[in-house]
Amino acid sequence: MHSVTKKYSNGEVIVIWQSAKCIHSGVCVRGLGEVFKPKETPWVKINAATTEKIIAQVNQCPSGALSFEMDK
Repeated sequence: MHSVTKKYSNGEVIVIWQSAKCIHSGVCVRGLGEVFKPKETPWVKINAATTEKIIAQVNQCPSGALSFEMDK
């Protein structure tokens, strides 16, 4: 399987997605559907919610495919 890592920044937080870890459980979509839109490109709409909401949802990812770091 080809692994892809993508990063999405809103200037405050960087969301990191690792395709090889993703189990497609849908937790991200159900929890914050305005940000996580898997049928669109790019699939992470990083400016669609507050940084706090994004961090809270990323922390719910069961596989660790989504992570974050604070943007400097």
